[in-house]
Amino acid sequence: MAKDALQLKAFRAMSAAFTNELVARGRKPQETLTDEEAIAVIGKLAKQRKDSIEQFKKGNREDLVKEEESELVILQTYLPKTIDKAEVERIARAKKEELAITDVTKKGMLMSALMKDLKGKVDGSVVREVVDSLF
Repeated sequence: MAKDALQLKAFRAMSAAFTNELVARGRKPQETLTDEEAIAVIGKLAKQRKDSIEQFKKGNREDLVKEEESELVILQTYLPKTIDKAEVERIARAKKEELAITDVTKKGMLMSALMKDLKGKVDGSVVREVVDSLF
């Protein structure tokens, strides 16, 4: 029964976020989002859960950590599979070579190009970590 309540809470959060996104885009709440827009909204919700987990861990609130982690698992079932860090590193090295980036001051350019190519496939913090390791 607790799992059903948790799923219901996650679904309600997604529904509210979808409606908010429609309104923010100047559309009617009865309209629907594109798949890409919906995935972006769910990605934002997942990121919020990850941030909350981090904060709750700092505050020694394990009860809230478990709840947020459970919601995160539910949200992640609706997101596309992300690529692993090793694959990101391989892509980053190839992109760095393709753009002929040798100077650390061009790190932002590499980061931007990678985020554009990997949009929705990997968390930005992983890309940042990989780019930092290349310089």
